[in-house]
Amino acid sequence: MKRRLLFVAVLLLALVVQAEGKWSGDGWLLERPGAVPILFLSGTPEEMGRQHGALLKDRIATTYSRILLVAGGYLYLKDDWFFDRIEEVERRVGAVLPDRFLRECDAMSAAAGLTRAQGRALNLFPEMFHCSGIAARGKATRGGQVVHARVLDYMRDIGLQKTSVLQVFMPKGFHAWISVGFAGFNGTVTSMNEKGLAMGEMGGRGEGKWDGLPMSYLMRRVMEECVTVEEALALIRATPLTCTYYYVLSDASGNLAAVEADVGKPLQVLRPGEKHPLLGKTFEDVVYVTAPKRMPALVSRLEENYGRIDAETMCAIIKRPVAMASNLHNAIFLPETREVLFSIAGAKSVACDEPYDKVDFMELLARYRAARTSRP
Repeated sequence: MKRRLLFVAVLLLALVVQAEGKWSGDGWLLERPGAVPILFLSGTPEEMGRQHGALLKDRIATTYSRILLVAGGYLYLKDDWFFDRIEEVERRVGAVLPDRFLRECDAMSAAAGLTRAQGRALNLFPEMFHCSGIAARGKATRGGQVVHARVLDYMRDIGLQKTSVLQVFMPKGFHAWISVGFAGFNGTVTSMNEKGLAMGEMGGRGEGKWDGLPMSYLMRRVMEECVTVEEALALIRATPLTCTYYYVLSDASGNLAAVEADVGKPLQVLRPGEKHPLLGKTFEDVVYVTAPKRMPALVSRLEENYGRIDAETMCAIIKRPVAMASNLHNAIFLPETREVLFSIAGAKSVACDEPYDKVDFMELLARYRAARTSRP
């Protein structure tokens, strides 16, 4: 009888653990009904790569199939073979790209059933193609809190949203950080770390300028190695760059900056309220970057809501036409409390029209550590 009760207890515990997620080593995939899954990765580059590949194998295959669609479009539009250019990107960024990122990528590829070349192509393809960002504080926001919005307008029509995943990276020896990302992607374009440093990007021109650190891995280095906006700016200044990118940075102390990072030129840093010839009206305690066609709507909404901007208001500010028809995902970062609100595009809808999911990053880290300790 005791053996039978013990068996039942173990079975019930196994069912609870299964309901709470799936493990691979110290990697944890937390599935949530009707919501984007959360992937926790922890340890060395090889360990995190194996966890990633094992837990998201099917989704990674889907991501790679989406990349093949991009490759076909590239061939059609440019009369050039996509994978030849990817090989060129890999060759030219090799001197700057930290080896630990490639080791993680290769371990992920092996665990997911991709070749090394396929996994690297999946992670380097953002460099081949060339969004809005806003951060506000102080007088511009309700209660003076820092509110940082990131709008990703990027290839919604190829179905990349199907592989969306909220990624929590806990690399050994570096800061933990959270990314609104995609299965198989170990760089980032939308992220915040445990110290409250948040970052988003907007692509510019400069395809072919690849003798530097790819944008997604530059952002990862910032997340893992920096605590403040000023530390992030110092790292970007000291790093060989690729192409032209615009960044919006914020941190838990209330520091904000918009950045133009162009190969071969000094870093251009715009502080809150500073004027720039490419921007419209400026606002005290606000920085933003956006494309010219979206600027009138953005400026009008900032002006209308100035002094009472909070997370909910920011979600309304970045609706179309500030977001574009390609709006793949959005994120609202609250660096002081480490909270993130994010929305993902639907099959036929843009991200800004979808409901937002809200997570507390520090609670997620605590939940992971408790689950890791209590698992059988």
